[in-house]
This record gives sequence, C-alpha cells and structure tokens, in this order.
Amino acid sequence: MSGHGVALACVAVVLLLAVAFVWASRVHTLNRRVGSFPCSLGRTAQGPWSSGVAQYGADRLYWWRYRSLSARPRARWQRVGLTVVERSERHGGQVLVTCRLGSAVEPVHLLMSAEAYAGLTSWIEATPSRVGSVI
Repeated sequence: MSGHGVALACVAVVLLLAVAFVWASRVHTLNRRVGSFPCSLGRTAQGPWSSGVAQYGADRLYWWRYRSLSARPRARWQRVGLTVVERSERHGGQVLVTCRLGSAVEPVHLLMSAEAYAGLTSWIEATPSRVGSVI
C-alpha cells in the first residue's frame, strides 16, 4: 500500500470514529434528559419497530430514533388531543400503546415499559387548561 493509501485509510478510520463518538454522545444525552424514556415507534401494531427515546415536553411528546445523528426529533405529538385508545401487554414487560392524535386518521403505535406507560397516561391526564378558558 502506498503512502497515499495509508493516509486515506487513516482519514477514513478517524471519520468513522468521529461519527461513532457523535452517535454515542447523542444517545447518552437523549437518555439522560429529564422526562425521557426508551420507546419504540411502529408503523402498525405488529411493527416493524424503530427503536428510540421519547421525552415529555410542556405541550408535546417528542420522539428521536436511536439510529440517527439528527439533533431534531423524528416525530412530535401535541399533548392536547393525544388519547390512548388501546393498550396491550407484550412479552418482556412491554406495553403496546395505540394513540389517536385529535382528528388524525392514522393511529400512533408505541412500545414501552409498564412504568413508561404509567408516566405517559399521567402526563396526558395532567394536560393544563387553556389560558383562554380562565375567567
């Protein structure tokens, strides 16, 4: 291998290590945020599933894919109008949650732990009143 080939291989290794570091740092940061929990998103109730992490916001639920370098969430769901329409136990203590988003036709399918499900339902039920409805 020529000197040019070795240099090119070194650059490729350094770039690969940099991408791996950025990804690991992103996952670590997402998992340590207040209100975050592991949550998979499915196209249907049977999958396929994309692993990720969800986080409660003041007025939205955010979801990031694990297999991504994006700093922005892949999905955002408004807290107002988000309702759980079905819940079923899965193997390994997982809970499959089917949600409706206001008047949307397509439901959202989330797979999470029983503890995360309890937190999700509490977060939905604690939706603050609209400011315009205060007398």
